Amino acid sequence: YPLMFGLILAFCWCSLVCCSRIYMGMHSILDVIAGFLYAILILVVFHPVVDLIDNFNLTYKYAPLIIISLHLALGIFSFTLDTWSTSRGDTAQILGCGAGVACGSHVNYILGLQLDPPPHSLPLSLSSLTVTVFGKAILRLLIGVIVLLLTKVAMKKATIPLACQIFRIPHDDVRRARQRMEVELPYRYITYGMVGFSLMFIVPCLFHFIGLS
Repeated sequence: YPLMFGLILAFCWCSLVCCSRIYMGMHSILDVIAGFLYAILILVVFHPVVDLIDNFNLTYKYAPLIIISLHLALGIFSFTLDTWSTSRGDTAQILGCGAGVACGSHVNYILGLQLDPPPHSLPLSLSSLTVTVFGKAILRLLIGVIVLLLTKVAMKKATIPLACQIFRIPHDDVRRARQRMEVELPYRYITYGMVGFSLMFIVPCLFHFIGLS
């Protein structure tokens, strides 16, 4: 795709995220500016080694173990910074989803599924929009969303009571129990880790099985 199109898309998406944080009262303008500058710093540092990291995640035998451990450690660190807040839970949610996506990509590569197209086939040409193509796209969207929602609900139902039982935390008031680090971290991390894994591996395999690939 054209570079200018990508830059415009990135700018619009970044602006919407930043404005939504301020509008919802989650962060101040100074927080957003600091986060934006911090993101640029991360981009400058990691962009030269993106391909190396991606190759490691896909090909190294023990990459999933390292990915899960690293993301979990970052989640524990974020939970010790301050008292409970929605941002703390969001951080664990993002880390869990990222770990799930990375592990799903690793499994796809190991099984030889969804390999990237060879460089000589780029750029890919878009197929003409027909009723059949549009219908399949809508069907894929509906099935994918349903599977991901069911995954989220099932994992939430399983992880919260289990964490409360392991750490002996009363779960009569689920909302208050979820604010405890011992409950919120495994609940967010495991639940959204499975959502990310389903997104990258389970849902595409389901599409392939029912002929919607």
